[in-house]
Amino acid sequence: MTEKLGFIPHSGTLNVKLTEGCPKLKNLLERAKAIEITPAKGFCRGRCFRACLMDKVECAIVIPEIADYPQDILEVIASINLREKLQLEDGDTVEVRILLE
Repeated sequence: MTEKLGFIPHSGTLNVKLTEGCPKLKNLLERAKAIEITPAKGFCRGRCFRACLMDKVECAIVIPEIADYPQDILEVIASINLREKLQLEDGDTVEVRILLE
């Protein structure tokens, strides 16, 4: 994963609920060039996009290739525990900037 993302992901993801109107973002990302994930056995395939969280932390957005996965959720991975680093609580507002190539 390091060669594709530039970092070793911390275990777990930060699930971000998109605000109204943002689910269209996932439709746009369907057509964008992504970093493909070929998972270890027992994990699902997915697509990644490099991103920046709160203009502070290099991260990536993961879109799992799972039927009926919620359109209003983004999974964010980083080399650190994002909740701890940014002192996030459930319901906090965060800004994610997706870096498309």
